Amino acid sequence: MALSRSSSPVETAVAALGNFLFRHRNKLFPVFYVLLFVPSPRLTGNLMTIMVSGFMISAMGQVVRIAAIGLKYIIRGGRKRRVYAEALVTDGIFAHLRNPLYLGNILILVGLGVMANSLLFNLVVSPLFIFMYAAIIRAEENFLGKKFGEVYHRYITDVNRWLPRLSGLRETFESMEFRWKRVLIREYTTTYIWLSGTVLVTMRNLAQSPDNSFYRDHWQWGGYALGGLLTIYLVIRTLKIRKVIPA
Repeated sequence: MALSRSSSPVETAVAALGNFLFRHRNKLFPVFYVLLFVPSPRLTGNLMTIMVSGFMISAMGQVVRIAAIGLKYIIRGGRKRRVYAEALVTDGIFAHLRNPLYLGNILILVGLGVMANSLLFNLVVSPLFIFMYAAIIRAEENFLGKKFGEVYHRYITDVNRWLPRLSGLRETFESMEFRWKRVLIREYTTTYIWLSGTVLVTMRNLAQSPDNSFYRDHWQWGGYALGGLLTIYLVIRTLKIRKVIPA
């Protein structure tokens, strides 16, 4: 749906909220992860099915983020905690979807919520998380519309906000260089948080399952996995700081 040239009072209020949320998003995101572990009624008693389904949703979100970063990455998505962009990115994954990184974040957290088998998280927290991103996107659309004018308005008439256009996706990947080093440097924190959350949710679910004998006998493997993920994270971070791996 195209962005209207004139915004209604409701849209203006949502955009103002989006600017506020954008400034404080790094403080808010950890709160959503903590809420994964708040006691809640279960979605279903079929633990294995719900965990596999949730993992697949989260993994899809990570794939979307990797595709966006590897093919074409926004030079700057914010400045001084405010919405900002140096250039309008319309190629790579952004030729098929306007907000691939945000969609990826939503899929990751929604998937973890499904994995957590939490009725509270899926009915309250996930919709709140999606609304938060919708407000941020509205704020960014206002900024981009004012900065890039007609070029941006033409772009949003051709490319969806949320649903990716699959036609031509293969050609996009074949015609562009995929930069794994950039993915490694730009995405290691998100991947670490996602995988650590996956391990913690799995450990919690197994510990609370009616037959938790597997957890009692193998709980230490969760600790090994968390330790391994932390080690990889610290190694990549060190290489990045020392510029051993260029972005």
